[in-house]
Amino acid sequence: MSEAVGLGGAGQQGSVAKDATIETFEEDVLAASATVPVIVDFWAEWCGPCKQLAPVLEKAVASANGKVKLVKIDIDKNQMLASQLRIQSIPTVYAFYQGRPVDGFQGAVPESEIKAFIDRLTSLGGDQAGAGDAGIEDYVNAGKAAFDEGDIAAAAQLFAQALQTEPGNLGAITGLARCHLSMGDVDKAKQTLDLAPPESQNDASFTSVKAAIELAGTEQSAAGDLTALQSASDAAPDDIAAHYALAEGLIAAGKFEGAIDALLAVIERDREWQDQAARKKLLTVFDALGGGHAATIRGRRRLSSILFS
Repeated sequence: MSEAVGLGGAGQQGSVAKDATIETFEEDVLAASATVPVIVDFWAEWCGPCKQLAPVLEKAVASANGKVKLVKIDIDKNQMLASQLRIQSIPTVYAFYQGRPVDGFQGAVPESEIKAFIDRLTSLGGDQAGAGDAGIEDYVNAGKAAFDEGDIAAAAQLFAQALQTEPGNLGAITGLARCHLSMGDVDKAKQTLDLAPPESQNDASFTSVKAAIELAGTEQSAAGDLTALQSASDAAPDDIAAHYALAEGLIAAGKFEGAIDALLAVIERDREWQDQAARKKLLTVFDALGGGHAATIRGRRRLSSILFS
């Protein structure tokens, strides 16, 4: 196996990357990933975006100070391996940990995305990769990081892998349920949350996801033209029904912070409207966001101010 710095044939001394082939893949990637995550960069000599990606990726790996490894595979020289791994376009980057693919991306993505990708992997590997419960929590933490960055598919895969090892892990269950919810599959989100052990169902993370699922399930029919709902609300400041309809539309669109404002507008005008429907809905939104969310904290303060003024 030879070392390689860039894309263009022979490697140079001191590179963080190694060239691998179908013959060395098991040793260089699968076996090596037992201790730290291994990033595999699939490239070709004729690929311009590959040459753009290479130095940025190598710089990020070098900055990780050994917490991840980088392997390069020339698809022209390893066509069978590329076919087996279903590489359909390049550059494609996969990350392996403990012998399994755990994350990846395609294309010459911005440096900020590469850094986030590396950060997820270093979190996944931890100081003692694969050591008992700590290893599972690394998967969960990496999944949370991926979710927060908007990479829902990678997050779902990480949470699912944690559940394979520890089926009752609440962080993995609630994380995977949120992923399904983000992808619009309310039924799968419910089924996933049902996996939670009974003793954990008073946990804040469980109640938060449960509230989000309830909102998604009951408000889907309210999804509509938010511009029209906003216009109707703006045109009639004292129309309580219009404010409430806007809140339902915002909830259906996942815009919880805007929904808080609309619900507070209802409560300001008539806190008893429809048997306190706005206050009840608002508390469910707070649960869905979580007690520590900045919007929840601000909303609770405003609600207290309204109720006790």
